[in-house]
Amino acid sequence: MIIIMKPNASKEAIKKVTDTIESKGLHPHLSEGSQVTIIGVVGDKTKLHGSNIEMSEDVDKIVPVTESYKLVNKKFHPEDSVIPVGNTHIGPGTMTVMAGPCAIESREQLMETAFAVKKAGATFLRGGAYKPRTSPYSFQGLEEEGLKYMKEAREATGLNVICEVTSAHAIEAAAKYVDMLQIGARNMQNFELLKEAGKSGLPVLLKRGLCATIDEWLNAAEYIISEGNPNIVLCERGIRTYETSTRNTLDISAVPVIRQKSHLPVIVDPSHATGVRAYVAPLAKAAVAVGADGLMIEVHPCPACALSDGPQSLTFDAFDTLMKDLKPYAALAGRTFEVK
Repeated sequence: MIIIMKPNASKEAIKKVTDTIESKGLHPHLSEGSQVTIIGVVGDKTKLHGSNIEMSEDVDKIVPVTESYKLVNKKFHPEDSVIPVGNTHIGPGTMTVMAGPCAIESREQLMETAFAVKKAGATFLRGGAYKPRTSPYSFQGLEEEGLKYMKEAREATGLNVICEVTSAHAIEAAAKYVDMLQIGARNMQNFELLKEAGKSGLPVLLKRGLCATIDEWLNAAEYIISEGNPNIVLCERGIRTYETSTRNTLDISAVPVIRQKSHLPVIVDPSHATGVRAYVAPLAKAAVAVGADGLMIEVHPCPACALSDGPQSLTFDAFDTLMKDLKPYAALAGRTFEVK
């Protein structure tokens, strides 16, 4: 449930309500907007029976929250969140672009890519050091060695860096080198991993699972935020359907649905959604037009030689062209590219 205070409610009146909530063994979540203060109640709301909070002259109304996710719910936090990461932020008014190889293959490959995507206007360098693959015989990543290359690339270019993590051990290692953690689609409902990501304190990019509903996706985010980490960005990357023309089916409607249901930023990964290089640019433009806060795009110096996901990776020239083509779409959406 949420308690909506009247616009003129004093700090003392708000504290009186939160004290009452805490006295019942529940947890208040305060959201102070420009117009009104909202107090979310996390826990068994039946414990508040008899407290008569609704009778207070400073309380406007009490609204039940029927969804199982609370803290990521827009009812708890009506204003869109702005997520600080490194030297930038993700959220309203900006267009964040994360670009780089699916897998870090060598220092030379990553550094070359970092300078290229930086020049084109990306704000993040993405790269996989831990690669959960369908086949156990596929390239699994360079692990901590790859993370060291990411840190070096950040220092050389000023780009923020993000890497997928697959275990508590990987989180512990990545925290020493990267600005943001990524939870991949295959681990979206790895609840112990989500809890560890929440405890890490680092911003987290949470990708939608291959067959996950939007409510399941938001409940996964709830695991992270319930551990005290509010800095979460959601990423739509396509879901598995009966269609075989693309690797997955990009659920472009997920962007406006998330914006209605949650205050968290949402970005789109057209590379994994399609698995086809030729479809990345048009779907990236569609994502911007529909209201996405950013994009994650795979870029490789030589896609034909890539150890992972070469068919969906853009060349440096193709990425540069796409970034130029995206500018009018971003402008129409009221967003700017933040280049550091």
